[in-house]
Amino acid sequence: MIPQATPEFDALMRQSQQACDALSDDDDGLKREILSHAGNRWSLGVVHALGVGGTLRHAEIARRLEGVTQRMLTRTLRQLERDGLISRHDFREVPPRVEYRLTELGRGLLTGMLPLWQWVIAHAEGLRSARRRYDAEQG
Repeated sequence: MIPQATPEFDALMRQSQQACDALSDDDDGLKREILSHAGNRWSLGVVHALGVGGTLRHAEIARRLEGVTQRMLTRTLRQLERDGLISRHDFREVPPRVEYRLTELGRGLLTGMLPLWQWVIAHAEGLRSARRRYDAEQG
């Protein structure tokens, strides 16, 4: 169900526009960067794996993310660490032992994403139907 134009929806859109207008150029760039890489398949997978699994090692995360390459996982972990969404603890042992866990920011991202995931699940058939219609019209 698509929200119809109502006073409540219009008020929400005004709030959204005010929030966007209040962003400095630096904040707007940061927002775009974070949404771009935090919203990718592997980043959300890592955040979810750490949210569900707690503190995990590289190989444990890889096992939970079907199809991720070692290189892509390492790159994703570094980016999430740079953004403060996960923390990395190197025990400086031989053989090497490194563990990752969500930070407060990471937990906030995960809980903030739950309504979006729930929305996708609730509207999955409508989204699939729209794609089929579009593909049929383009085909």
